Amino acid sequence: MPVDNPYTWGLGRRKTAVARVRIKPGSGNFTVNGKAVDEFFPATRDQIAAKAPLAQLPEEASYDVWVNVNGGGVHGQAGAVSLGLARALKEANPAVFEDLREHGLLTRDSRMKERKHYGRRGARRGFQFSKR
Repeated sequence: MPVDNPYTWGLGRRKTAVARVRIKPGSGNFTVNGKAVDEFFPATRDQIAAKAPLAQLPEEASYDVWVNVNGGGVHGQAGAVSLGLARALKEANPAVFEDLREHGLLTRDSRMKERKHYGRRGARRGFQFSKR
């Protein structure tokens, strides 16, 4: 027996951050880990990045968004929220697929931190050379 589930889910990843996004048609509430998005992401650039997929919709405030995000730093988490939200919106409303794709919101940023290599101080940085 199918269950009527009003929620649509999307998963977003960026660097080591993972965001599980749940959306439902509603009044425009946006919470991240139980806090308002403006409170969770104090920097304006991160707020804009997290809300970017909603800006592509003709009816921007018509979805309630709940996000659980962990891992990584604040900027990586904002990118993960953006990708997860874009994927959820694509599932909920296939008509916005082209707009989301055109603005690069459905593309996973695959850049990761390079591992530390043997004989180096970091991934690429060598040890300081001393002549004497």
